[in-house]
Amino acid sequence: MDNAATSFPKAPGVGQAMAHYIEKMGVNVGRGTYEQASEAGLVVLETRQQLKTLFHFPGKVKHVIFTPGATYSLNQILRGYLKPGDHVVVSSLEHNAVMRPLTDLQALGVTFSRIPADREGRTKAEDLLPLLRENTRLVLVNHASNVSGTIFPLEEVARICRERGIPLAVDGAQTAGYLPIDFEKLGLSALSVPGHKGLLGPQGIGAMLLAPEFAKAMEPVTTGGTGSASDSEIQPGYLPDRFESGTMNLPGIFGLHAALDYVLTQGVESGRAHIKQCTRQFLQGVQDLPLRVAGPADPELQVGVVSLDFEGLDNAEVSFALEQQFGIQTRCGLHCAPNAHKTLQTFPQGTVRFSFGHETTPEEVAYALEGIRAILKGR
Repeated sequence: MDNAATSFPKAPGVGQAMAHYIEKMGVNVGRGTYEQASEAGLVVLETRQQLKTLFHFPGKVKHVIFTPGATYSLNQILRGYLKPGDHVVVSSLEHNAVMRPLTDLQALGVTFSRIPADREGRTKAEDLLPLLRENTRLVLVNHASNVSGTIFPLEEVARICRERGIPLAVDGAQTAGYLPIDFEKLGLSALSVPGHKGLLGPQGIGAMLLAPEFAKAMEPVTTGGTGSASDSEIQPGYLPDRFESGTMNLPGIFGLHAALDYVLTQGVESGRAHIKQCTRQFLQGVQDLPLRVAGPADPELQVGVVSLDFEGLDNAEVSFALEQQFGIQTRCGLHCAPNAHKTLQTFPQGTVRFSFGHETTPEEVAYALEGIRAILKGR
């Protein structure tokens, strides 16, 4: 019940693809022209194309950049794009992958505002308007909260940003693979996704998709060897090399390639329908219990993430008891999103978070509900 941290099980074939690379190939890309290096390079290219297809990305595959994960991508977007004097707007439910870089950038003269949200984490798109300034250079929002699962009104906010010519970047950590994301239709400037959550791939690999003009305005956070332009000590200006210094995580890319094959074949909508049903079953099961759902308590308004506040009990003790007595794995605490908990009015006690995945069964949801009832009965 902790798929919001990382999905399990992974997609079929992920482990085998990674093992094949490690045991049968063990080559690099961009550093040799022999046959196996070329074969690995083809897998890298195909994986970029898969991401381009999944997210309806209109740009060239070279604008699909591999990173070590969503946190790295978000740091690259924020630190590489913003300049002293710039203003940024974020949601009230951001993860520290956004808020810590922004807090660091305050020392350089970057300011930010948060779009207000209600006690269930719901945001009104029009509340963005009063926050916009002449120096607002970027809007960056979490597509869905990792605490409450609340889905952000992305389409409406994207329209506001398009009408005003403000770049919009999206953190798709909790939605990539779980909700449709149409880069072209939304008119995004940047999209950050991890490979190991809804995309069902391994940890340590992620991607950012960059609109051409936005990419031109970004400076690389990390520079170094790229296997290209080796005659120069200046970082290449062309993509993807400009943002892909160092040795690529080829085991991770091979695993992600297999995972994306599965996600594209199954379809995001089918996974969404399954997780929505798990969420509905869980929410119906807790609605009459003496606890609070820290979120909208509506599967139409959230991804498969539900946080519970066991009012009158220690949430950490509840989470521990669920694992020790029933083998139910949850995540308790503040989930690297303190302002989200302040918005949801669950700070500082945090919540016990349940999150469902592609392979979560109705029987597992029912068993989790039994565990919750047993703990509440013995309070």
